[in-house]
Amino acid sequence: MTILVDGHNLIGTGALPGISLDDEDDEVQLVSLLKAYKARVRQKIIVVFDRGLPGGLSRSLSGGGLSVRFASAGCSADDVIVALVHKSSTPGSVTVVTSDRELASRVRRLGGKVVSSLEFAAEIRKPPPRPEVSERERLHLSREEVEAWLALFSGSHGESHR
Repeated sequence: MTILVDGHNLIGTGALPGISLDDEDDEVQLVSLLKAYKARVRQKIIVVFDRGLPGGLSRSLSGGGLSVRFASAGCSADDVIVALVHKSSTPGSVTVVTSDRELASRVRRLGGKVVSSLEFAAEIRKPPPRPEVSERERLHLSREEVEAWLALFSGSHGESHR
């Protein structure tokens, strides 16, 4: 499964605390969040931003399994996203993150899926799940072991703790 993110649309929702389209480094901040999210979900993620000079893949921002692209002059991020969905051999396995209704409609016509930017923002802000601890890994002490530890820490060495 591939996730294509309409980067400036996601930032523009205001649903990512501390990141605003007015920030000089808004793209860098979003990329950092997406890399952390990518590490959890282990899915291919491509984020596309408008207004990149030169357009295309950003080698300095890409990494950690995340691809960052900027739309070229005369092209929008929406156009880049639609082209990526169109080029996919399995568009049904592509999910586009956007709240842009026109882009969402274009993606759906190609067979892709759409998740709203607000929904996705809530998802990436969730804390990572705590690892499951098996029954065997849980610490179970016998009554005797508990009493031994209590005796050890309750001043059995001639000291009284109150």
